[in-house]
Amino acid sequence: MLSASSTPIIEATLPIVGEHLEAISGVFYETMIGENPELLNLFSRSAQATGEQRSALSGAVAAYAAHLVGQGPPAAAFDHIVERIAQRHCALGIRPEQYTMVGRYLLGAVGTVLGDAVTPQIAAAWDEVYWLFAARLIGREARLYAEAGVDGTKPWRDYVVANKIAEAEDTFSFVLVPADGSPAPDFLPGQYVTVKADLPGDGQQLRQYSLSQAATGGTLRITVRRVRGGAVSGFLHDHVRPGDTLRLSQPYGDLTLRPGDAPLLLVSAGVGITPMAAILEHVSRTQPTREVVTAHADRNPQRHALRTDMSSHGTRLQTFKSLLWYAETNGRIDIDLLPVHPEADVYLCGPAPFMQVVRAGLHRRGIPDERIHYEVFGSEQWRPAPEPAIA
Repeated sequence: MLSASSTPIIEATLPIVGEHLEAISGVFYETMIGENPELLNLFSRSAQATGEQRSALSGAVAAYAAHLVGQGPPAAAFDHIVERIAQRHCALGIRPEQYTMVGRYLLGAVGTVLGDAVTPQIAAAWDEVYWLFAARLIGREARLYAEAGVDGTKPWRDYVVANKIAEAEDTFSFVLVPADGSPAPDFLPGQYVTVKADLPGDGQQLRQYSLSQAATGGTLRITVRRVRGGAVSGFLHDHVRPGDTLRLSQPYGDLTLRPGDAPLLLVSAGVGITPMAAILEHVSRTQPTREVVTAHADRNPQRHALRTDMSSHGTRLQTFKSLLWYAETNGRIDIDLLPVHPEADVYLCGPAPFMQVVRAGLHRRGIPDERIHYEVFGSEQWRPAPEPAIA
């Protein structure tokens, strides 16, 4: 809990910090990266280009401050945000000592932007907020590393590409086996790994990819769509062949199948189908009597990856229905046409605007937030969008 002396200070200054959050984010990011350019390897270049990366951490800290003084998300919602950040940090190999450096630059940015308005008392209150947030993340990340059997100082493992399979237009699957001959790690359907790619003449880049098959054998599989301007997806498509070695994290992520036998609704767009393929395969093998509906949106059939896999998994289920929308033929996904069971568990993956529209439609149809699970590869912020986009 925030101390009694800091609470009124945060309540009074939160609107000012929120008003200047974009400027604070810019100063924080530019100063930290400018003085520590090696940190660029941790961040998606596309997120850097759009400015999304700059606001992610400062926005999360501001949201946590609002939460602490009763002005932000409720506890359950913020627990979900913290869990997602911790899972992502472990997939990136983040270490506790890095929080000290980040806190110094973040609080320095607040002082730079707000100037003399930041008294020693205000600085101390925001320092307390930051370290409460950091301690919560550090504790959860330590547990995640331990559960994964990972030494946090050595989070990477080499894998050999056993096969490279063309799945759809601009989409390949990569079947991976541990290079040391040991078994592939077990994982929960819906989790992802980070690929640590050594780009020719361009340093390292980290990128997360969902595992697109269930944990049924000694391999891992990722399915990668080429992204315009995407350094890692382009490298994987153009340069990686069977027999090559890739460096991966352990599997992480919280878009995982919850225990139970409630009806399932799996909704995806574009390459967001990848965790749904793993979830559907797992259910078809372990709960063949469970009722499942899948709904997928894509640009056209040529762009629709893993369609054969999804159909094959569906044949093992006693009750299965598949709905498809292609933007070039039958338009955008229509939430009102989805057969939504009132007690269904819903899983979403795709571009954030797409998921925002679907989530709002599901709320309108009576599905509570606690039954809607989603994955966002990007910032934690939901952005308004009139139309769902297709990746």
